[in-house]
Amino acid sequence: MKEQLSLAVKPRSGRGKGACRRLRVESLVPGIFYDSKGTNIPVLVDELPLTKLRQKAGSSHVFDLIIESESGAETRPSLIWNVQRHPFKPRITHVDFYGVDLDKVIRVSVPVVVTGKAKGVVLGGKLEIFRDMIEIECLPMAIPDKVVVDVTALDTNENVSVADVVMPEGVKAVYDDNFAVVGVVYETEEEEKPGAES
Repeated sequence: MKEQLSLAVKPRSGRGKGACRRLRVESLVPGIFYDSKGTNIPVLVDELPLTKLRQKAGSSHVFDLIIESESGAETRPSLIWNVQRHPFKPRITHVDFYGVDLDKVIRVSVPVVVTGKAKGVVLGGKLEIFRDMIEIECLPMAIPDKVVVDVTALDTNENVSVADVVMPEGVKAVYDDNFAVVGVVYETEEEEKPGAES
């Protein structure tokens, strides 16, 4: 069972680049909380707790966003939807929080993790990961941290398609084309290119 995480934020009154710049000087990160009902609340959050939460939650772990105000605190189940970072400093410059309805299916992308040693690699092939993320649909509390693909039985020139990926209970992959997620290929073409003569 996933650990239930929480993060406290406060409503943000200042708008514009100047106001956001002043917040960042104080190690505060400007952000926005929104949801499917049209709620849109500008917020600010301390950078350190946000960084720690992001390390644990990533973009697929529902946590309690506690919006503190003069009228009291309101808790909203949320996801970290988008994070903007400084181009060369290890700083978060903006964050979007998305409020979820725990009883409604949501669509998110989760990372692909490969397990096992493919049979084709033992025979001289190369393992290629064609998609490192898969889009899924499920209830918010059922979002997996990752989707695991076992490649042990994969021979050379064989792929695992998204339709063949075993999903956790209650989770469904979203796709139009049955694309290859991972496969074993020969490296001969790549090896010939550098020495190719015209």
